[in-house]
Amino acid sequence: MSGAADRLSRLLALVPYLLNRQGIALDEAAAAAGVTEPQLVKDLELLFVCGLPGHLPDDLIEADWESGRVFLGNADTIDRPLRLGIDEVAALLVGLRLLSGLPGAGESEALEKAIAKLQEVAGSTAADAEDRVGVAPPEAPAAEVLAGARTALADGKRLHLRYWVPWRDEATERDVDPMRLALVDGHTYLEGWCHRAEDVRLFRLDRVLALQVLDTPATPPTEAGRDLDAGLFRPGADDTVATFRLTPRARWVSEYYPCEAVEEQPDGGTVVRLRTADPAWVVRLALRLGADATLLDPPELAETVRLRATEALAAYGEAL
Repeated sequence: MSGAADRLSRLLALVPYLLNRQGIALDEAAAAAGVTEPQLVKDLELLFVCGLPGHLPDDLIEADWESGRVFLGNADTIDRPLRLGIDEVAALLVGLRLLSGLPGAGESEALEKAIAKLQEVAGSTAADAEDRVGVAPPEAPAAEVLAGARTALADGKRLHLRYWVPWRDEATERDVDPMRLALVDGHTYLEGWCHRAEDVRLFRLDRVLALQVLDTPATPPTEAGRDLDAGLFRPGADDTVATFRLTPRARWVSEYYPCEAVEEQPDGGTVVRLRTADPAWVVRLALRLGADATLLDPPELAETVRLRATEALAAYGEAL
C-alpha cells in the first residue's frame, strides 16, 4: 500500500510539473521526480489510462516521450501543483528550524526568507508546529559557546571547557584541541582531542557550561578522528554490556538509547542489551526504571541495584 500511495503522490506532483515544462528531456524529468528513467516511463504509461470519468479518448491524459522528450496534454484539470496542508507546513517549519541550528546555517538569507514565508502562510499554526508534528527541536547551544568554538577552529587555538556530563550529573573541567563541528541527530557537537582523556571526544555544545579560547595552539594528533557516519558510540574492550527485561511502559529505553539487541516479548515488553563505558550508569538507569525493568546481566550490577534499592527503601522504613 505504501508503494501505491507514494506513486500516487508522485504522479499528482509530476503532471503539473511536466505540463509547465513541455518538451523536457526524459532523464531530466526522471531526476526531478527522484526516480529512474524506466520508472518514469512506467508512470507515463499509467497516465494513459488516467483521466475524467467516461474513459473515452478525449477524457484521458495524453503523454508522448518517444522522442526522448516528454509532452503532456488533456490534463488541464490538474495543471496546478498541490497545496500544502497545515500539517505539511508545520513539518516543513520544524525541519527548517532544525536546519537553522546548523553551524553557519542561521546566516543564510534564503533560509530566513523560507521560514518567514511559511510562518506567514501557517499563521497561528506556526507557533505550535513542533506539537502538531510531534517533534521538539533540540536544545540549541548558547550563541557565545558556538561562536567561541568557531573562533578556536578558525584560529587553531586550544579550548578550556566546563562541561556537564549528564549520566554522572557532574561538571568537568578539561582542555580540548578542537578538530571540527558536526551535527548528529539534531545536536551540534565539537569533536576534539581531550587532554584529560588523552583521546578524541565529542562534546555536545548545549552541555558546555563555559568556554574559553586559550592562547595555546591546538595540536590534535594527525591520525585522530572518528567516522561519525557509523554513529556516536564506539564499542570498547572494557565496556559493560547490560541486559534489561523491560515492561511495555519502559519500551522507550530501546528507542532513546542505542541498543545492541532488542527482543520483543509476548507480553508487549522487550529484552534489550546496551553497551556503556560507565557501569554506574547502568545502576542509575535500573533504579530510575524501578518496577518497569529487571537487570538480568551482569549479575554483580544486578546485586548492586538490589542493595541500593534496599538502602533507599530502608530510609523510608520499608522493606524490599
